[in-house]
Amino acid sequence: MALQVGIVGLPNVGKSTLFNALLKEQLALAANYPFATIEPNIGVVPVPDARLEVLAKIAKTTVIKPATVEFVDIAGLVKGASQGEGLGNKFLSHIREAAVICHVLRDFDDENVIREGAVSPKEDLHTVRLELQLADLATLEKQVEPKGNVDRAAKERWQIITCFKNILSDALSINQILHSEQKMGEYGLNQFTPETITMVARELSLLTAKEELYVVNVSESALGGVVSEATAQFATELGVKPERVVVMCNQIESELAVLSDEDRTAYLADLGLEQAGLDRLIATAYKVLKLQSFLTAGEMEVRAWTITQGTAARQAAGVIHTDFERQMISARITAYEDFVACGGWKGVKELGKLRTEGREYIMQEGDVVEFLIGK
Repeated sequence: MALQVGIVGLPNVGKSTLFNALLKEQLALAANYPFATIEPNIGVVPVPDARLEVLAKIAKTTVIKPATVEFVDIAGLVKGASQGEGLGNKFLSHIREAAVICHVLRDFDDENVIREGAVSPKEDLHTVRLELQLADLATLEKQVEPKGNVDRAAKERWQIITCFKNILSDALSINQILHSEQKMGEYGLNQFTPETITMVARELSLLTAKEELYVVNVSESALGGVVSEATAQFATELGVKPERVVVMCNQIESELAVLSDEDRTAYLADLGLEQAGLDRLIATAYKVLKLQSFLTAGEMEVRAWTITQGTAARQAAGVIHTDFERQMISARITAYEDFVACGGWKGVKELGKLRTEGREYIMQEGDVVEFLIGK
């Protein structure tokens, strides 16, 4: 399952620096994991997961395959992009393919880097969102109201489209409303199921219905101190949830990406940081889409597999191989902590920490699994 995050921002906000840092992470990944596909505008990077190295030692394998996230470098946005200004059409077509929009917002001062429209994180976010709202409104205006004797689904679809139009006409993003029960009620969306609303938004490829992340690109001098405090401050300024904000210095991330693990750790310690910004960004993207990992551990390889929260065991088996969803009989499962404490498969079995689950078992984060597959 590919998680694709579209990197969006005004000119000279640090978008390219961030993507270049991701590309350096990708090169390291590709050197060790040949399944990573490299394209000019896509960075395929691993989801940080310290559990995999621990499992590899227990399973006695050197092959580790982490879950991955795809970051897409989308053409820079300028005011008027919804009307085709700049690379507007290319920008909009690329962002429609992304599952998550990652807004890169400038909060650094550098006289050598002209702002070109960037004012402040709050104003920049407003500019980008406005262009996306205008593009979505244009899409909705092309929709035609069904006439005559139409079924319930068609009526609901049009009612939802009308709600969407009202939201966008008020200069709001659809995603902002979907995260507020009160706002859902105000715009009449609470009468429909979340699945129906999501289906209509996806069918129309609405940009403002996508989940959002916010990278605030600060200067190195502003990176010191408690990152959580800066995160809370920017979240308040932007009017978004703190767990969706990542404060980082993109220039530092570019430097960190080429260091050895030892030097990287030392550099982060000098900066007073526990974790690199890229690692925090990747983990945040994973959480925003409500994804989780299950793990497989054997002599051939140790691997993290990506599924959505609430996925049944048979569907998880299908992530490994499409035929497995139909052919799965049962699953042998143990918690990661028990697998480690008991020293592997033999230990969890002997100590009663291994259980057999059926096809409809709901997978949990960190499950270590062996699927029993029939024919």
